[in-house]
Amino acid sequence: MQNQIENTEADKYESLKLKNQVCFPLYAASREILRKYTPFLKKLNLTYTQYIVMMVMWEDKKLTVGELGKKLFLDTGTLSPLLKSMEEKGLVERNREKVDERVVKISITKNGENLKEKALEIPPQICSCLKISTEEAEVLYKLLYKILN
Repeated sequence: MQNQIENTEADKYESLKLKNQVCFPLYAASREILRKYTPFLKKLNLTYTQYIVMMVMWEDKKLTVGELGKKLFLDTGTLSPLLKSMEEKGLVERNREKVDERVVKISITKNGENLKEKALEIPPQICSCLKISTEEAEVLYKLLYKILN
């Protein structure tokens, strides 16, 4: 009887064990992947966050800070200093709309566009660092976006 009570008490806290948390392997894997990106991004003089901004800019060329934030799941408080730094590097330009000065448009510069060619080597290098198959990567991608959406 005493043993059953002890087991019930231990079971009560089972959900608080690190090994039972979905968030922990997501967090740890995210940190590990970002660590793998670092040497490749240093060659481009970009942080990971600047890199994902550039990926959106290579695709869209021009958009508002709000639109960029939605695509990257980042708020304007995070984006504003990031974009200022990127503007200082000559990668993007920020301009306020004349109709509504609260709206800031971001556009890619020629220097930013030229960086795209150098970035082409990064995705295959990252894929070679990950120890998962293409099929597993596709499943993981779908599951992660399911969580985000």
